[in-house]
Amino acid sequence: MAMSPEAKMQFLFTLRSKGVTEARTLQAMEKVDRGDFVKGIFAERAYEDMPLPIACGQTISQPSVVGLMTQALNVQPRDKVLEVGTGSGYQAAILSQLARRVYTVDRYPRLVREAQSIFDRSGIVNITAMSTDGSFGLPDQAPFDRILVTAAAEDPPGPLLAQLKTGGIMVLPVGQSDAVQSLIKVTRLEQGFDYEELRAVRFVPLVEGMGQE
Repeated sequence: MAMSPEAKMQFLFTLRSKGVTEARTLQAMEKVDRGDFVKGIFAERAYEDMPLPIACGQTISQPSVVGLMTQALNVQPRDKVLEVGTGSGYQAAILSQLARRVYTVDRYPRLVREAQSIFDRSGIVNITAMSTDGSFGLPDQAPFDRILVTAAAEDPPGPLLAQLKTGGIMVLPVGQSDAVQSLIKVTRLEQGFDYEELRAVRFVPLVEGMGQE
């Protein structure tokens, strides 16, 4: 079911009221229909600003958090982006509107297959989705201009920091899964990294290894 003009206006108004104000991010979120990524009994709640359950015990993040993470990532049209944690595919689809190429990985093969089928139906051709242990990143495709992690680690994972270009940005939640987590923005400098805390969030934990179907 496509979003009605009224629902779209309300959706965008909510995003703006939560701090998502950057024009390119809002355009991308207007273009990508969250309803395509929410199935079953939760479909009618697709345009509410709340996280919703998806397969494999995971969640699709609330739109305002997706928007704030996308905005903080500051993706440019020539960028190559790595997303760790494909989930429903919604975040990757938004990044695909902003970047040259998006690589998205998830430890659950089922989630990758389902997301890929939505990308195919939507005619999105600049996403490469694969099932692998995202805590190690994608060394074969590194370095990346931007990295987005949609699961919380206690600290930014070393392999991901190593795969970030100088001048590149990584946005991720950090903190124990049962405590408050912080969304942080990491910028790679010529020497070392700059860390900026953005806001409190709640995400599923980043787990090493492959997931069971």
